[in-house]
Amino acid sequence: MREAFFLIFNFYFLKIYNFEPTDEDPITVDETYMREALKLAKQAYQEDEIPIGAIIVSHGKIIGKGYNLTERLNDVTAHAEMQAFTAASNYMGGKYLKDCTLYVTVEPCVMCAGASYWTQVSRIVYGATDEKRGASKFGQLYHPKTTIVSGMLQKECADLITSFFRNKR
Repeated sequence: MREAFFLIFNFYFLKIYNFEPTDEDPITVDETYMREALKLAKQAYQEDEIPIGAIIVSHGKIIGKGYNLTERLNDVTAHAEMQAFTAASNYMGGKYLKDCTLYVTVEPCVMCAGASYWTQVSRIVYGATDEKRGASKFGQLYHPKTTIVSGMLQKECADLITSFFRNKR
């Protein structure tokens, strides 16, 4: 009887959350999602925006994405993470993003780290470190329950942003 209950529960749980169990290790999953964020960063590059891309994943599904739009919108708050937080919150129907992971190509700034604190996002995975403006330069800004993973596809993320600014000079 107990086994039947768990079979039915798992069937409905997986169906409701559109979650497919996988044998992939977390690094491979994180790398896959970071590549999606990199695609958005490259789109920003093509639009002459600072090439930073971000996606938010919940239960194996991308629920929010964005790239830097500060130039187009003439808005200093239009960072990739902020675009992704807004899209994900709209999708979820609420402001909290517990059990979600933010993938972003460059370390979040103070503003975006603060926004991640208020959303209570569970994990942040970023690529390149921002030596000048990255949140890690300013102490603990993330929510205490947020796990930080740095350096995912670091070289590719850093090369893209370096190339962008080299072409600006």
